[in-house]
Amino acid sequence: MPKLKTHKGASKRFKKTATSKVKRRHAMARHILTSKARSRKRKLSTGVIADKTNQRSLLRMLPY
Repeated sequence: MPKLKTHKGASKRFKKTATSKVKRRHAMARHILTSKARSRKRKLSTGVIADKTNQRSLLRMLPY
């Protein structure tokens, strides 16, 4: 059977955890940060587990 190809766009945006969950970053954390509260920016900087409904498709994009 041939090797599976990794979706390169997904591999740059998501990482797999040790328990095969997919981790992602928050959106809205790149620019126009002066108008956002300090606590909001701090919460945006932390990673979070991707939603359960998207896990299967993301794991298919990241086979290795």
